[in-house]
Amino acid sequence: MDYSKIAFLADRNEGASSALEELTARYGNVEPAEADAIVALGGDGFMLRTLHRHMTLEKPIYGMNKGTVGFLMNNFNPDGVPERLREAESVTLHPLRMKAVRESGTEQTALAINEVSLLRQSRQAAKVRIWIDGRVRVEELICDGVLVATPAGSTAYNLSAHGSILPLGSNVLALTPISAYRPRRWRGALLHREAAVKFEILDHYKRPVSATADLTEVRDVVEVEVNEAKDIALRLLFDKGHSLEERILNEQFIP
Repeated sequence: MDYSKIAFLADRNEGASSALEELTARYGNVEPAEADAIVALGGDGFMLRTLHRHMTLEKPIYGMNKGTVGFLMNNFNPDGVPERLREAESVTLHPLRMKAVRESGTEQTALAINEVSLLRQSRQAAKVRIWIDGRVRVEELICDGVLVATPAGSTAYNLSAHGSILPLGSNVLALTPISAYRPRRWRGALLHREAAVKFEILDHYKRPVSATADLTEVRDVVEVEVNEAKDIALRLLFDKGHSLEERILNEQFIP
């Protein structure tokens, strides 16, 4: 593919807007549906929004950092963008699919590229029962919350909650408690990527819990199921020598 048709998308900040103008003047700009690739200009948050918004197009997405952290982004350089796209290394990600049931009985589904997290809504700790593949593994987790992270998201909220960093090719998910009180010594688990995870909220009227899948929050949940969305494949592009796999590996050696 020659990547002659590029869709440039920018976050709403001055740096990203200026970069959009410069790149559009040099390479033109087409609609995402017509593009050979999408180039996202911003930070990791904007990359997540871009991935979610254009997930159904099945276009490769290449990020250039015009935000803060930029873990999912490449360095910004306006020169030779089509060549960089042709030479980029590709990584395929499968998001998590969350199905949340509210107290009212209504259901909501959402996708998460980084993690699905449950958090207490009030001053009282949450009480959560954890099922893995139809079997209770934690009878009662008393905590601020709990999350399931993908390898790509394992260096985000999961890492802040002292969860394990997962190599992209590990085929596992991280199940990580957030400020767990009981069981006091439980530090989480590593699950096979095909595991079916279910969270049952105990005493939910007194101890309400919300569930969040990346950008989507559902409040007052009573049950949350999490599975890998095998039917959805997201393709990210990275400059040679700066792949996502390499960045995740480097995170394990940062003091």
